Amino acid sequence: MSEDAEIIEETVEEAVEEVVEDVRPIAGIGTLVFGKWDASEITCKDPGLAPYINLSTVGIPHTGGRHANAWFGKAKLSVVERFINKLMRTGPYTGKKQGAMKAFESSLDQIASKSDSNPLQTFVDAICNAAPMEEITRIKFGAVSQPKAVDSSPSRRLDVALRNLAQGAQQGTHKSKKTLTNCIINELSKAAVGDITSFAVSKKEELERIAASAR
Repeated sequence: MSEDAEIIEETVEEAVEEVVEDVRPIAGIGTLVFGKWDASEITCKDPGLAPYINLSTVGIPHTGGRHANAWFGKAKLSVVERFINKLMRTGPYTGKKQGAMKAFESSLDQIASKSDSNPLQTFVDAICNAAPMEEITRIKFGAVSQPKAVDSSPSRRLDVALRNLAQGAQQGTHKSKKTLTNCIINELSKAAVGDITSFAVSKKEELERIAASAR
C-alpha cells in the first residue's frame, strides 16, 4: 500500500472517530420522569393494570393533546401526564397545566425526600390500590330497572383510579390553607398503603361493596 493511501485511510478513521464522539443523546429523551426519576425500575403489583400503566415520557410530560382524537390514544400517554391533566378539571388550576405540573413535581420531590425511595413507585402503588375491580350497571326488563354487578376493564380501572386520586387531592384544598402539593402528598401516601381514609380508596371500597350486593 502506498504512503498516500495510508495517509487517506488514517484521515478517514480520524474523521469517523470524531463523528462518533460528537454523537450524544438528546437532552430529556429517555425514561427519566421530570429528568429525575427512572421509570424502568418501577414494578406493578396488579397484573391486570401492568400493561396499561405507561410511564414512558420525553422530558417534561406535555404532549399538547396529540392523541386526543385517536382511538384509545390515551393509552399512549404517560400516567404522569394523565394525572396532571385530571388535576386541572376544577378549581384554581383549571387550564393551568404549568402550575399543576409544578405542584405534582414538588410533591414527588417531597415524597422522595421522606421515603428515600423512588416516588413513582408510591404513585403506581396508589393507582393499584385505588382501581376498582367491579362496578354496577343497570339492566332494564320492560319498565323495571335492576342494578347488576359487572367487571371493570383494565383501561376503565386506570381511568377511575386517576380521577379519584386527583379529585381527592383537589378536595383537600377546599376551605383549607393546604396547598395542592401537600394534598397530593397526603392522598398518594395514604392510597399507596391502602388507607381507607384516602378518598380514592374509600371510593373504590364503596363501589365494590355496592357491586357485591348487586350480584
